Amino acid sequence: MLDLRRLRLLCEFARRGSIAATAAALGYTPSAVSQQLAALEREAGTALLDRTARSAELTDAGRRLALRAESILDMVEAAEAELAAESGVPSGRVVVTAFASAAVAFAPAIARSLADHSQLTFVLRQTSPGAGLAQVRSGEADIALVDDWTGALPTQASPTLQLIHLCRDPLVLVLPPWHPMADPDEPLDLRRLSDEPWMAAPPGEPSRQAVDRLLEAVPGEPTVAWEFEGMHTLLNLVARGIGIAALPALALVGGDSRVAVREIPDLDVVREVYAVARASSVRRPSVAVTLRAIYAAAQEAAPPVGS
Repeated sequence: MLDLRRLRLLCEFARRGSIAATAAALGYTPSAVSQQLAALEREAGTALLDRTARSAELTDAGRRLALRAESILDMVEAAEAELAAESGVPSGRVVVTAFASAAVAFAPAIARSLADHSQLTFVLRQTSPGAGLAQVRSGEADIALVDDWTGALPTQASPTLQLIHLCRDPLVLVLPPWHPMADPDEPLDLRRLSDEPWMAAPPGEPSRQAVDRLLEAVPGEPTVAWEFEGMHTLLNLVARGIGIAALPALALVGGDSRVAVREIPDLDVVREVYAVARASSVRRPSVAVTLRAIYAAAQEAAPPVGS
C-alpha cells in the first residue's frame, strides 16, 4: 500500500527538482525528505529516484508514479470531501498558513466566526513568503493566505488549486505624528520626503520591492537608510521618530496607533490578497466554513485607505 503523504512528497519533489528544495518548501530537513522517499520506494518495490553523491532525479518509474499520484491524491480528497459534505457539520482539523500581516489582521474575526463550531479545530500558522502554496499542494496545509504584488499569482496557480480574492492592500506612507506631512489637510508632496531617513524591509522581501517602486517615483533619488525585519518593528521605529516608512495598509491593523498614515496619491502600488485551497477539498464543510470566515475577516479588516 502506497502511503498518501509520501505520494504528496514525491509530487513536491517532481515540482521542485531536488531534495533540498523540497525540504525547504515543506519545512523538513533534507534527511527527512530522503528517508520518506526511500520508504516510498520500498512500498513501490522499485527505484523512484536516481541518486548520486550530489543530486537526485526521478527515474522513469518515479515520473510515472508522480504523474499518477497527482490524480490519485485529488480523487481521494474529493471523495473524502463528498463524504464529509453528507453530514454538513464542520469537524476535524483545518490548517491555515498566512503571511504575518494577514495573520495578525484576520485572526480575531476568524476566531469569532468559528467559535460556534465546537467540532472544528482551527490552526493558523505564519509562514515565509512563497511557502504557503507549497504547503497547500503538499497537503501540509488546507488553506494558504498569500499576497501578490506583481499580478503573477493567478497564472502560477495550477488547475488543482482554487484562488479566492480577499482584498486589495495598498502601500501607505507611515510618519511620526509630529511630522509636517502627517497633517491630513496638508497636501502630500513626495518631493519633500526625498531627504528623509527611509526605513524598509531588507532586499528580497516582497514589501521591499514595492517600496523600491515607490522610491523610484520620489524626486531626488531617496535611499533606504535603515533595514529592519518585521513590519511591526518598522511601525514602532516610526512612532519613535527614527524615520519614515511605506508599508502595506494591512500591517497597520492591530499595530502601533502612534503613527500618522497617509494615502499615496497617483501611485498604484498595491498587493492583492488571496486565499488558496486545493480544489478537491473546498467541499469539505470544515474547509468551506473556514474559507467563509477568512473572506468575512478580510472584508472587515480591508484597508480603509486606498482600498
